[in-house]
Amino acid sequence: KKKKKNNNHNQWVHFKDNRKRPIIIGRDNDDYVGVSAVIGGKNNNLLFITYQYNNISVFDLNTFRFIKHDTLPTNNNLISFHCFVSKSENKQEQEMMKTNEGKNKQNYQMLLFCKKTGLSIEYDEDNNTFQFHQIPVCHDMKSFNFYAYVCINDVILFFGGSNGNLFGTVVSKSVRKYSIRENKWMIFQNALPSPLGDCVGILSEDNTCVHIIGGRNENRSAVSTQMKTKVCLWDVPHLVIFVQIIENYFIKQK
Repeated sequence: KKKKKNNNHNQWVHFKDNRKRPIIIGRDNDDYVGVSAVIGGKNNNLLFITYQYNNISVFDLNTFRFIKHDTLPTNNNLISFHCFVSKSENKQEQEMMKTNEGKNKQNYQMLLFCKKTGLSIEYDEDNNTFQFHQIPVCHDMKSFNFYAYVCINDVILFFGGSNGNLFGTVVSKSVRKYSIRENKWMIFQNALPSPLGDCVGILSEDNTCVHIIGGRNENRSAVSTQMKTKVCLWDVPHLVIFVQIIENYFIKQK
């Protein structure tokens, strides 16, 4: 007999537990508008969720239960539509520390940026505790969120962004680069072809290109443009960003 093909390919499906019951993440009063999350931990089974107003939660994907809720030290700055990344996509580069027993202990490290808030977040999985450290945010970024961002090696690239103000929205056409290792910022003014916010950034499979998809322009109108740029170009003084217009978000293959 022929095996039945999996019909879930390229489809939205319910997140279910081992008994096939739908999993609902979030408490009754949680507001996940503009939420950002990463998966990490020793066994890559922990979902770290950051959401407004200043919350961080840890959801165990093996037990389907929350194991931690904490408050981010944001100085009353609302966290939403923000940047939240693992400090290193390569697990081997996550900081390893020795305990007194000589046993390896891994603290999972993350970074969060939203307007004037910059945080280095360290999670001790053994003790289920967080440590937070303030990190600088460049002056040019302190009014913005709603940007596209990607993290590659020790660099985070931020594309565009808006201030989210309904009464006079400012939309950026700049690109910013944050070096995690050097703790330094670099700003490329007017690097995008036009102002862009509410967009999404995706790295190519080989980590050589960034695709910036969708978004809104300075008039808050939705755009149907995909921009593509090579990662290596952001290490040279003369930058070029290649723009590819994709109608209705579909790529036409030859």
